Amino acid sequence: MFAKKNEFKPFEERVYLSSPSIYKDSMDYVINAYKTNWMSTVGENINESEKLISDKVGCKEAVALSCGTAAIHLAIKAAGIKQGTKVFCTDLTFSATVNPVLYEGGVPIFIDCEYESWNMDPVALEKAFELYPEVKHCIVAHLYGTPAKISEIREICDRHGATLIEDAAESLGATYKGKQTGAFGDIGCISFNGNKIITGSSGGMLLTDDGEVSKLVRKWSTQSRENAPWYQHEDTGYNYRMSNVIAGVVRGQIFHLDEHISQKKSIYERYKEGLKGLPISMNPMNLEISEPNYWLSCMIIDNEAMCSQQRGDLDVTYCAEANKSCPSEILDTLMAFNAEGRPIWKPMHMQPIFKDSEFITRYGSIGNLPEIGEDGKPCDIGRDIFQRGLCLPSDNKLTPEKQDVIIEIIKSCFE
Repeated sequence: MFAKKNEFKPFEERVYLSSPSIYKDSMDYVINAYKTNWMSTVGENINESEKLISDKVGCKEAVALSCGTAAIHLAIKAAGIKQGTKVFCTDLTFSATVNPVLYEGGVPIFIDCEYESWNMDPVALEKAFELYPEVKHCIVAHLYGTPAKISEIREICDRHGATLIEDAAESLGATYKGKQTGAFGDIGCISFNGNKIITGSSGGMLLTDDGEVSKLVRKWSTQSRENAPWYQHEDTGYNYRMSNVIAGVVRGQIFHLDEHISQKKSIYERYKEGLKGLPISMNPMNLEISEPNYWLSCMIIDNEAMCSQQRGDLDVTYCAEANKSCPSEILDTLMAFNAEGRPIWKPMHMQPIFKDSEFITRYGSIGNLPEIGEDGKPCDIGRDIFQRGLCLPSDNKLTPEKQDVIIEIIKSCFE
């Protein structure tokens, strides 16, 4: 076992958080797009990618788009969200889950997460409907590849007559109670960004069982051109359709999805075993009712093992202490040895752009909450996970030998 940081040597090649793995079959599909001159937003690669994904997820329709954010935007538009429409949104997530609400003039109301999954808390969602019974839209994200309690959330939305949009950008291939994420919502959205479980370098898809929704989305995504012998437009359109070239990369990647999940699972399990004995926990996986895709391995430091750490909007300071550490110290140390980690997503209600937005926890509205609840846990769970958690290097090409070194580097931060 390594004992001191100065005994390590930086990795010669950077160890990434999560980088793309590209295969020959993808390149064959891309080259075929070039050879056949189908370079734009129609072609065999698009058609086959949509079919493969709809078959995998178990939905009737998949619409290939330029990115996951475009999918969320058109999902919001299809759901009828417009100026002044209130929307319940996952709080602990990347801003791409929520920004499209603003595109259409909607008003996000953020719902706190739970410790069991780090995802939207069904209890908090129920509380939100009690406070805002007029709300008829909910957007839920599956964080880091771990499914939210999506069956329970679906039931709550159905009971309150609310449309459910599912942001499965990080969870493609993950299941909850045997069903694929992305297939629970009225509309689902996935991403093929360069760091996702499979990639097209960019791209995303909108998933639905509603043929009318998919028809509308296809139209909107190609500048809302009407079926006329000239360029006729009667609605706002967007340049959101996936290209046949990007679809070629996606098409070849789909066959490697289960392989990537297996690789990511092995990385998570090595971290979990290797970090035993430290005052930390790995991100929860709810294995009794779900099968995650293990996109990112994360850890959260026990409260009593946290050294002093202060985060502003743009900067951070911390004080190293014996037998203690904090996310900032660990991330700085990993970076010093040429390994990439990341902070946990900063909750949306903590973002300056959303400083005036409503935020609801299982205990009620944040403006009326004590710091600690009656159960002895923080009332603002997302803030707590952000302060104590971090994402570890989780590249599917990470070798056991390099991961062992990373584990020892993390251990050294607690000396």
